[in-house]
Amino acid sequence: MKRVFFKTFGCRTNQFDTQVMISKLKDYIITQNEKDADIIVVNSCTVTNSADSGVRNYINKITRDTDAKVYLTGCGAFTKGEELFKSKKVSGVFGHSEKERVAELIKKEDFFELGDLKHIDKTVVEQFVGKSRAFIKIQEGCDFRCSYCIIPYVRGDARSHPEEVIVEQVTRLAANGFGEFILTGTNVGSYGKDIGSSLAKLLKRLSFIRGVRRIRIGSIEPIQITDEFKELLKEPWMAKHLHIALQYTDDRMLEIMNRRNRVSEDLKLFEEIASYGYALGTDFIVGHPGESDEIFESAVENLKKFPLTHIHLFSYSKRDGTPSAKMMEEVRGDVAKKRQKIIKEIVDRKNFEFRNKKNPLQVLIEGKKGDYFTGLDQFFNKIYIKSDLDLKGNWIEVSEYESKEDANYASF
Repeated sequence: MKRVFFKTFGCRTNQFDTQVMISKLKDYIITQNEKDADIIVVNSCTVTNSADSGVRNYINKITRDTDAKVYLTGCGAFTKGEELFKSKKVSGVFGHSEKERVAELIKKEDFFELGDLKHIDKTVVEQFVGKSRAFIKIQEGCDFRCSYCIIPYVRGDARSHPEEVIVEQVTRLAANGFGEFILTGTNVGSYGKDIGSSLAKLLKRLSFIRGVRRIRIGSIEPIQITDEFKELLKEPWMAKHLHIALQYTDDRMLEIMNRRNRVSEDLKLFEEIASYGYALGTDFIVGHPGESDEIFESAVENLKKFPLTHIHLFSYSKRDGTPSAKMMEEVRGDVAKKRQKIIKEIVDRKNFEFRNKKNPLQVLIEGKKGDYFTGLDQFFNKIYIKSDLDLKGNWIEVSEYESKEDANYASF
């Protein structure tokens, strides 16, 4: 039997797509070591030009170091697939809609099949190889057109997976021992609008499934948090962490970015959800074209008011084919780097203050690193635990722990 290695770049949606492909390869051995592989499937990301470069560099290295056949899929198939295919760097290229045919495709060579951007998976994944938490893709695509983002053009418009398929997916994974589920997609908060449902309705259904202990939501837009959704925030099965995508904290920049949210409404929303005991994360882009000193200083002062605990922080990276790539008022890389450091320090301090409140922690132990077991609590904070017991895969409650700058530490 041939051995297949999957190299997954980018977001949680890609991680789920990789699991879909793994579930289709019954007649192959899935290896966790690329050096053992006869076939390597690269599930690529194209969110920035540098993401493209990372994929291309990996393919160059792997074709130089191994004799494995290499196939390209994922978002990068749409932006760099033709170039890599024509230069014979890969044996084949296939798009999102073709990934359920992976077993058939990797038997072939010299093919370029992007498919369409309207596809919805029908595959029910029953295991997540090498994972203790399960990622559940509930929708594809995005109807937003933020000026810096290429993703709607490589994943299509927003479309929802059928509720019954998602329920079956979670039911099977829960029966196989998974207790924590992360709902993911390109634009999770848009779930249901095309099928007469909503994210809140889906969450309620999933909460009734036997074995479901905790549900996390990958990311949601501020304008998608409805009163119906807010009613669920006090439910015990909801992870007490929400990632709400702001992208910036100054209205002038939000207009440049073609964003739909505005700072005053965002701040009210964050304060309300924080009052329920939630940790709150966000995305934030520094160095976007047009980010003057004045705009950045305003963003910093506004950010200090937000009850933030986590941040997914980017320095703007040009993505060819987007409106932002044509904007002329560029920010120098060294300036963006300094600004990134300022934002990170503010949120790191807020996170440390949050952890110092010493709330009891419900932790799913995911693995072991050196002398410590590691896991994430309900607030999406990492904890390191020393124990003579084998804790991997277990849920434990921790009430006494030490908060250090990098993480929490405890004995059990």
